[in-house]
Amino acid sequence: MVSKDRNQGKNQLRVGRLVKAHGLKGALKLELYTDNPERRFVTGAEFTLQVPEASPWHGKSVKVREYRVMNGNPVVFFDDIDDREGAEGLVRAILWIDQDADEVEDDAWYDHQLVGLDVVRDEIVIGKVARVEHMPAQDLLIVRPTGTGADGDVMVPFVKAIVPAVDVAAGRVIVTPPAGLFEELPDAATDSSTNGDESTPAAEGDSAVD
Repeated sequence: MVSKDRNQGKNQLRVGRLVKAHGLKGALKLELYTDNPERRFVTGAEFTLQVPEASPWHGKSVKVREYRVMNGNPVVFFDDIDDREGAEGLVRAILWIDQDADEVEDDAWYDHQLVGLDVVRDEIVIGKVARVEHMPAQDLLIVRPTGTGADGDVMVPFVKAIVPAVDVAAGRVIVTPPAGLFEELPDAATDSSTNGDESTPAAEGDSAVD
């Protein structure tokens, strides 16, 4: 699932992550977050890099020299990256590109469109999206639970299996979270405080798994 962000006052789209160096000539394997890589990764396309502040690439950008599919894997070459050592310095970097205001991709949203949406499970509102965090492996929806007993934000992986639908117009995100992601976690913590006292009945909804 692709997500969008506003970065430094510009509309930007996260389009890929550099997974590992490939070969000896500076190539990098890509994890794609775009439905149209052939259009995104054209020669001369420039990407902003999301890397740790300690990285020498922090605050810099790269330009595509060549994009290929090799053995079924998307691979990209950048200007001035000519050997494996240079490529390894970019591993795990996330690529962002400036986006036209009228440009839309399927299953893609700006962060500001998601923040504030109701989070709905089984037709019941269980929280609101507080923010979106872009992690190297996947995006996370940070959900602030609503209702009595809500305790702390919940990190929800922004993947199709857990977030099957986003309806910005209706103001809601549909979730199908695994057991333990929301209410069950505080219940489990309460159970552990009983030190295994078998006379204490399990709270409703507790997992039966040891």
